[in-house]
Order: sequence, then structure tokens, then C-alpha cells
Amino acid sequence: MKKIKYSSDEMFTKKVEFLENPEKRGDIPPEQLLNLLPINKNIKVIDLGAGTGYLTIPTAKMVEGPVYALDIDAKMLAVINEKARKENITNIQIVRGSIENIPLPDHSIDLALASLVLHEIEPLAHSLERINQVLKPGGYLVCVEFEKEDEPNHTHPRIASTIMEQEIKNAGLSITQILHPKDSIYMIIARKNV
Repeated sequence: MKKIKYSSDEMFTKKVEFLENPEKRGDIPPEQLLNLLPINKNIKVIDLGAGTGYLTIPTAKMVEGPVYALDIDAKMLAVINEKARKENITNIQIVRGSIENIPLPDHSIDLALASLVLHEIEPLAHSLERINQVLKPGGYLVCVEFEKEDEPNHTHPRIASTIMEQEIKNAGLSITQILHPKDSIYMIIARKNV
């Protein structure tokens, strides 16, 4: 079987198509996820591993404070910028960087969104500690991930909700809620101690 080679532009297009595919997100509309969260108009939000802005754009429509779109891929950040421009959204701030080394001041964020990204991070513990550092006292981390299956039929790595829960606690955050909006998806809401 011959392996197909793609150009970097074709690879980028395929990545965007994958990230925009509702099935990747478990068929949960971003607005439905956001309505489960402790969001008020004036908070500062960071979307960790923002990708194409799946959560960044709807979050920016819900709040008046800044929404930081963090991603290591400049092309993804350009996609978010273009979407924001088309929809006349002005409170998104593009931040090129990694979750392991978030380039924002400590205690500056009210809500950190990590949707289908933490399973890609090694070591996870260090990144969760950095997330804790940028959160204000009383700030929230929301982690959305696919549940690990006993007999997986997928190729992407997954982290069991019980392991993620423990990793988040180990980073110094308190779990306030664990939700299962779909059988295959879990959402952990954690709070930084005041």
C-alpha cells in the first residue's frame, strides 16, 4: 500500500477540517458547553490550544473581557484572527505559545479552557501547574476530554477521567464538578483556591 504524501498546505487544510468536524467534539455545540460554565461578562479567559477557535469565537461573543487564544501554530491563530475579523469580534487576543509555558502573567486569568488538548501534553503535571499559576485565586479550569476506552477504536491518545481528576488535584486545584455531557466525553471543572 502506497503512503500518500501531502504538502504542508494540504496537511494544514486537513488539520483544520478535522478540528472543525463536529464529531471530533462529540457533537456538542460549543455554546452548550459554555452554558455549563461559570462565565460572567467581565472575566478574562484563555483558550488553551485554541486551534481554529472552536471555543474562542463563541466565548468572545459571551464576554466583554479579553479572550486569549493560545496555540503553538501560527497558521491556526491566523484562522482565528480571520474568523474574528469576519464576525467583527474585537476582544480576542492571539497568543502564540505552549501550554507548558503560557506567556501570560501569574494570577491574570479567571477561566482557562482546555478542550481536547491536554491528552497531547507531556508532561501533563507541569502544564497543569502552569495553568494553576496563571489563574486568579478563585479562577476556574475547565477540562474537556474524550474518555479512555477499554477497547479503543481510535488512534488518538486519551486520558481516563479518573487519572485526569487526580492530575488536576495534584496541581493544586479543587474539583468542583465532573460532567458527562456525552457517554464518550467528560468535563472536569476545577477551581483555584482563594
